[in-house]
Amino acid sequence: MPRSPAPAPALALALALAACQAEPAPWVEEREPCDDHNPLRNLYWGDLHVHTSYSFDAWLNDVRVDPALALRFAAGEAVKIPPLGVDGLGTQEVRLDRPLDFVSITDHSEYLAEVAGCTTPGSPVFEESRCQKYREAGASSLVAFGLGLDTESPSRFSDLCGDGGLDCPGLAGEVWTRVQEAAEAGYDRTRACSMTTFVGYEWSGSRDLANLHRNVIFRSSQVPPLPVSHFEAPTAHGLWTRLQAECREGIDGCDVMSIPHNANWSNGQLFYPEVPEGEDPVAVATLRAEMEPLLEVFQHKGDSECINGISGVLGAPDELCNFEKLRDPPYDDCGDGFGTQGMIGRGCISRLDYLRGILLEGLRQEEALGVNPYLLGVIASTDTHNGTPGMTAEAGFPGHFGSRDADPIGRLTGAIPAGVRDNAGGLVAVWAEEKSRGAIFDALRRREAYGTSGPRIAVRVFGGWELPEDLCDRADLVAVADAAGVPMGGVLPPAPTSAAGGPRIVVSALRDPGSEGAPGTPLQRAQVIKGWLDAGGEGHIEVFDVAGGDNGASVDLATCEPQGSGADALCGVWEDASFDPARPAFYYVRVVENPVCRWSTRDCMALAADERPEVCDDPAIPKVIQERAWTSPIWHRPGT
Repeated sequence: MPRSPAPAPALALALALAACQAEPAPWVEEREPCDDHNPLRNLYWGDLHVHTSYSFDAWLNDVRVDPALALRFAAGEAVKIPPLGVDGLGTQEVRLDRPLDFVSITDHSEYLAEVAGCTTPGSPVFEESRCQKYREAGASSLVAFGLGLDTESPSRFSDLCGDGGLDCPGLAGEVWTRVQEAAEAGYDRTRACSMTTFVGYEWSGSRDLANLHRNVIFRSSQVPPLPVSHFEAPTAHGLWTRLQAECREGIDGCDVMSIPHNANWSNGQLFYPEVPEGEDPVAVATLRAEMEPLLEVFQHKGDSECINGISGVLGAPDELCNFEKLRDPPYDDCGDGFGTQGMIGRGCISRLDYLRGILLEGLRQEEALGVNPYLLGVIASTDTHNGTPGMTAEAGFPGHFGSRDADPIGRLTGAIPAGVRDNAGGLVAVWAEEKSRGAIFDALRRREAYGTSGPRIAVRVFGGWELPEDLCDRADLVAVADAAGVPMGGVLPPAPTSAAGGPRIVVSALRDPGSEGAPGTPLQRAQVIKGWLDAGGEGHIEVFDVAGGDNGASVDLATCEPQGSGADALCGVWEDASFDPARPAFYYVRVVENPVCRWSTRDCMALAADERPEVCDDPAIPKVIQERAWTSPIWHRPGT
C-alpha cells in the first residue's frame, strides 16, 4: 500500500496545534514548594468534619460562624459562638490554644439553597410559612428538615424550590462558590505552608433513621460546579458513581474521597454489603474501595472502634471498648442482618457498627470476591456544628451544637444527640511529606493517617518481616523501618524466604506536649490489636500490650488532679507468634493516656450543688476519660 504524502509544514503546524488543544496539559496546582518538605514525612493535625451556619441544623441552633470565619478559627483566630446577643451574633468568645495544620468545612450539601433563601431578607421564599418557622428555630423545623433526608426517594420542599420559589440548583451553586472561595482564601500557598484547606461537604442520607452519612473531600480547587446531595444521589453507590464521573473522570485535576462516619448510629446499614440490582458485585466492591479509603472512627457522637459481646467477633472482652458509647447494654444484636432507628438511639446493634467488625467483614469479602471493599484507614474529627474545628479539650469544653449546649445545663441534659454522653470530639493526624493539599490528601489516600479522641499524641507504626528487634533503641528508627517495612495503612509484601517467623510491628508514641497552661497527659500503654479469619471464616480479635501497661493511674474527683505516673514516650517491637500465613489478618495500634476528668465532671463541679442535674450523680456516666489514638491497620493478604 502506498504511503500518504507528508503534510506541508504549515499543515503540520496546524495539526500539532489542534492536537495540543484537544489534549491539554494535565492540571497542576500553582504554589511554592513547602520549606518543611521531608521525604520521611512530618506529622500534621487537622479536622475534616466541620459544620458552620451554612448547615441547616447549625443555623437552627443559632450558629452564625460561616466557613470563612471557621477557617480563620482553625488558623488561630477567635470566633464568637452562642448564646446570641441582641445584635444576633454570638457572645461566647473561643479560640484554639494551638492552630490546626489542615481543615475542611463539610456543611450538609442538602438544603444549602433552602437555608440561604429562608435566612436572606427579600428572597422569594423569605415570608413563606416554612421559612418563618425555620427562623423561629423550633424543634419541629429540625425534625422536618431531617426527615426529608430519611428516604430512598428524597425530594426537595415544593413550597421552597421552583414555580415562583427558589432556583435551588442555582442558589446552591452560589453558596458552593462561597465555600470554595473561603477555602482558597484560607490556603497558604507560600513556602511557609502555614495552613492547608480542602474543599468539602457532607452527603447526609439516611434510611429508616439509620445513619449513612459521608464527608466528601476534594484534593484540589478543581471541583464540580455543584455538590452531590442526597436528593441527586439517594444511595451511597449513587454518590460514588457521580463523584467518579463528575470529578475524577470529568474534570482535569479533580480527585475526591468519601469518608463514612458514625457507624455506631447505623444499625449495620453503613457497611452492609449491598449490591444494586443489575450491578456486578466485584465492580461495586472495587469502586467502594477506591472511593472510601478511610473511616471516621470517633467524633462528638461517640466511638466506633469496638464493642463487647457482639456476635461474629470472637475474643476475650476488652475493657477499653467501653469508651464513649452513646448506649448501654442490654441491646438487641443485629446478627447477620441490619436494623433501624440508630440515629435516635434505638434498634439493634451490629458488628458492622464498629471498626473491628467492619475490618473482619472486609477480609470475608475479599475471600469471596477477590476484592476487599473495607480496606479502611482510621481518622477522627469533631463534627462540630459551631464552626470551631479542632476544639477538643475536656477542660473548658463549650459544646458543639450551638445554643443547645452553650452552657453547662444544656451540655449535660439537652445537647444533640445524647446530652451528657456526647463528647468533645477528635482529631485526624497524617504523616505527609509537606503541608500542601496534594501531600496531605495523598497521605489520607494511602491511609498513613490516624485518629485521636482529642489529644495530639504522636504515633508512628511500621510493619515488616525482618524489622530489627532493637529498633526502639535506634535513632534512625523511621529510616530503617521505612526501608524495611510498610507504614500504617499499608499491605505487607510476601514474606521473604529468610523470614523466620510472623510479621513484626514497631510502635513509637510520644505524649501530647500540650500548651502553656494546659500540659498534655502522660501515656499509659500502647497496644497492637490483631484481627484474623480462621479456616472456617470466623472472625477473631486479640489485644496485645506492646509498651507500658495498666499503671494504676487515677484522678482525684474532688479536684480533677491526676494521680500516679505515666510515660512521656512508649516504644515496642512486637512479633506475631501465632501467625498463620494462609489466613488473612490485620493489625492496628491503640495508644492510651492516663485518665483525666471528663468534660461532664468538670461542668458538674462548676455548678452549685443545688443546680446540678441528676446526670451528675448517675453512676452510668463516666467521671473520667482515657483519651487515646487509633491508627490505620497494616494488612496481611495471603498470596500477595
